[in-house]
Amino acid sequence: MMRGCQRRKIVNKIKTRGYDLNSGALDKIILFADHFPHDSLGEAIDLLLDNLQQESLKSSILHAESVQGVISRLLGALDAADEPTTAASSLVFIDAFVVPKYRYDAVKKKFIIEDTSSPLPVHAEASAKTELYRERFMLLWQKVSRSEYFSRPAFGSSEISPIQSLLFQMGRKWVMGLISQLEDGHIYLEDLSASVEIDLSKITTGFFTENTIILAEGEMHNGIFQVITCGFPPLEDRNRTLRTHSGYDFFGAGMPPKEDMIRLADLERQAVNDTFVILSDIWLDDEEVLRKLETVLDGFESVEIVPCLFVFMGNFCSRPCNLSFGSYSSLRQQFGKLGRMIGNHQRLKENSRFLFIPGPDDAGPSTVLPRCRLPNYLTQELRDVIPNAVFLSNPCRVKLYNQEIVFFRQDLVYKMRRLCLMTPSSEETDDPFQHLVSTITHQSHLCPLPLMLQPIIWNYDHCLRLYPTPHTIVLGDKSEQKVFKLGGTTFFNPGSFSTDRTFVAYRPCTQQVELSAL
Repeated sequence: MMRGCQRRKIVNKIKTRGYDLNSGALDKIILFADHFPHDSLGEAIDLLLDNLQQESLKSSILHAESVQGVISRLLGALDAADEPTTAASSLVFIDAFVVPKYRYDAVKKKFIIEDTSSPLPVHAEASAKTELYRERFMLLWQKVSRSEYFSRPAFGSSEISPIQSLLFQMGRKWVMGLISQLEDGHIYLEDLSASVEIDLSKITTGFFTENTIILAEGEMHNGIFQVITCGFPPLEDRNRTLRTHSGYDFFGAGMPPKEDMIRLADLERQAVNDTFVILSDIWLDDEEVLRKLETVLDGFESVEIVPCLFVFMGNFCSRPCNLSFGSYSSLRQQFGKLGRMIGNHQRLKENSRFLFIPGPDDAGPSTVLPRCRLPNYLTQELRDVIPNAVFLSNPCRVKLYNQEIVFFRQDLVYKMRRLCLMTPSSEETDDPFQHLVSTITHQSHLCPLPLMLQPIIWNYDHCLRLYPTPHTIVLGDKSEQKVFKLGGTTFFNPGSFSTDRTFVAYRPCTQQVELSAL
């Protein structure tokens, strides 16, 4: 039955490209398709047809001989490229400050990349702050406009009205806007046209704070929009997003050709044992923490297949590294001690990579997001011992084969709960982590908090976008260890290693999360 389904898919794919084929050619193509994962079937056939097109065929009917020649050449090229590849060598690390910046053009209905030939200024003009809010709104608006619930002219679908139209249109309306408090104690909803005071009542899962964007149904009464129901913008399947906006490098890892994507998908299918080990809150000034960390390293040194990546997320000191912190030389030595500890584990040093991500209280120019990587002064001694250590911003991104993974170290659960404008709904869940996951996923943003309370560099707000939604999002938080899956994306918090002795062993290619503790 699976084979019959595969045959139909191949035939339909070929016919949509304007070709016909005889049974011999079909058998050859089916054997070619068997070299690739099932979910890469369409890309494999596209690759074959693209190469056949370059052969200047005299007929639109594909014959076994012509097909076999192209297949042999392609499989030979893939085998040549398929040299021994380790997971560690396949990792792509992306600092937040090099992520491409796209803005949505509502007229052309497509994203346009901004010129980043020179770095964007950290201290931007005031207009950049307005643009930040506009781009957040437009990112969600274009996604909502494709939703079956709000796209026209689908039968029974609703239409989103501009807030400005509420002044002269009566009856129930759907509106979309950003929650704000223009006056103390009064909640408003703002879109690109106007703002209106709202009376929020029934809400869905998530943390409803200022700066979050919601959809609300209601009607005007005495100048106030009385909300009947409201919630976050609906999710969009990752694959649908990629089909709609194909050819865009939103993640920042580059756009490999089809041949490479198929090869990487094949490697990913085989890499079921490749593991990331993620720890958060590693206080280097605490001897007990270092002893426990050495226990973890000892354990993974002795396994058959060592992890391809260790991720160390801050904070790296038990005290905030602020203006009153006067022990930077001591912290530098402690990083060096960590480097020597890693160096004593020869298999890990030779076969694993080590990624360091600063925490909210680590050394840096300010608490603004995204945070730049740890200062070279602090990490020099460690880098001397572990030359393959990688130091990135917070947040940052990692790609393994075709798997896209975002890392973010911030105590979001506490901040979001404290800043909620109303008590989160317990209808579906009372788990704060699930509320957090729902919020950032529906908002397509890692930190949709008021800028007064969590500053963001205006020109780099795009670095915190979650669009398209990546395969995995790691939320380092001092709250308890958690894992949750939503809309095909895996979310987890490794917990605080320094306080709870918890960490996570994660297999990216199967999205398997192993919550661990000493």
